[in-house]
Amino acid sequence: MPKPNILLITSDQQHWNTIGAFNPEISTPHLDRLVREGTTYTRAYCPNPTCTPSRSSIITGKYPSQHGAWTLGTKLPEEETTVGALLQEEGYRTALVGKAHFQPILTEDPYTSLEGRDKLHDFEFWRGFNGPFYGFEHIELLRNHANEYLVGQHYALWMEEKGCSNWRDYYSAPTGTMDESIRFSWPIPEAFHYNTWIAERSNQLMEAYSENEEPFMLWASFPDPHPPYLVPEPWSSMYDPDQLTVPQVIPGEHDHNPPHFQMTQQVSPDFSEYKETGYGIHGYHSHVGMSEEEHRKAVATYYGMVSYMDEAIGRILNKLDELGIADNTIVVFTTDHGHLFGQHGMMYKGGFHYEDLLRLPFIVRYPGHAPAGAVSDSIQSLVDLAPTFLHFAGIRPPHAMTGVDQSAVWLKPETAARDHAICEFRHEPTTIHQKTYVGQRYKITVYYNQDYGEFFDLEEDPQEIHNLWDREEFQSLKMELLMKYIWAELGKEPMPMPRMSHA
Repeated sequence: MPKPNILLITSDQQHWNTIGAFNPEISTPHLDRLVREGTTYTRAYCPNPTCTPSRSSIITGKYPSQHGAWTLGTKLPEEETTVGALLQEEGYRTALVGKAHFQPILTEDPYTSLEGRDKLHDFEFWRGFNGPFYGFEHIELLRNHANEYLVGQHYALWMEEKGCSNWRDYYSAPTGTMDESIRFSWPIPEAFHYNTWIAERSNQLMEAYSENEEPFMLWASFPDPHPPYLVPEPWSSMYDPDQLTVPQVIPGEHDHNPPHFQMTQQVSPDFSEYKETGYGIHGYHSHVGMSEEEHRKAVATYYGMVSYMDEAIGRILNKLDELGIADNTIVVFTTDHGHLFGQHGMMYKGGFHYEDLLRLPFIVRYPGHAPAGAVSDSIQSLVDLAPTFLHFAGIRPPHAMTGVDQSAVWLKPETAARDHAICEFRHEPTTIHQKTYVGQRYKITVYYNQDYGEFFDLEEDPQEIHNLWDREEFQSLKMELLMKYIWAELGKEPMPMPRMSHA
């Protein structure tokens, strides 16, 4: 039997409840197809609610505190063993098209960054470089979200090849000329949008691998729906803002939360006492200063970005059918972390371990192996992807990978390989440094060097409104969960080498 192909499709910063099969307010027909043809896991989690740490965990099978890329602005050490490198040793072709973000935008000596701002527009370099990069023998990269000035790399070269010599007109300063006052509706033609590029190049690579009958792992990595909220027509006007359910803060919900939660409800919060900047906390952004109209339009645009990305995903799925390799391809759709778009009175992401940020959309399709149309509450984590992919490829995961092999669960989703997930956030080693233990029912978050925290009953309080941390009647249960957290933390250390002798 031939080794299965592996197609990993990810979005960036997508809320778990933005798939049309489960949310009638949004249209995602191609993701809905995956739901019908595969298994949806409703309790999948990221190991960190920011990009670099979580993405690095996907390819290493390790937690951010283990692989070293523990926050934005850090760099995944290039000597780390990755799933792609191990697959290559067994004859797999490996490729990544889209966003990587394993390295920082800004660097100082002695560190270098292939994804750094100084390198983005070195087009002579990018014309001649397609890897290797962290176990991917072939890469085609971009770094921007929507019209961000970070546009460049292979994506910009592709736009020029397609005849879009004025691509800078669609991007903001310092490299572009787009009017930065333009909001929500992005004037870039669909033919030159990165969704088109990712689908086109992913399909061409799969076609080449298929022609040569080579097994492959391909990561199609979309940068949407990460803000800024911008998408071309007709997607930007696809949703009527007044017809959407727009999340809002519930009065009093932060009264018993740690202090930085309450500060998010200020228009211009000052986090200096935490030795943090707003950027450092990263998710402090409140919609307090937004008008109701602006907030609704932001949500409508976010949904439009998801729907447009879904259309591109459909092109990739259709290519699998066209090539006749769908039945031998494991398709996983997920995201790197979640998103706040009004829940708890917050926007974006950062040091707030709500389900909205930690929980992920997560679908596995493997025809004839993974059940079709199934929905499972078996806990998944992004750190599990690497060891699970390796298992399906017939490769024993190395001891240093602390993720859990979920292959048996993907075949029988009524079973479970985990009873908890661990999520981390750390920008600097100061007070906004937390870790969360998510169990079957309860969830607890502890802070570095602090006596406050969060404790939620996800069964009785799924919206996480009532923090039980200081409630007297829950102190015994809190101590029990803290002990589970401590042993879960110890248990996720890299496995030692097997004992070979009693001496």
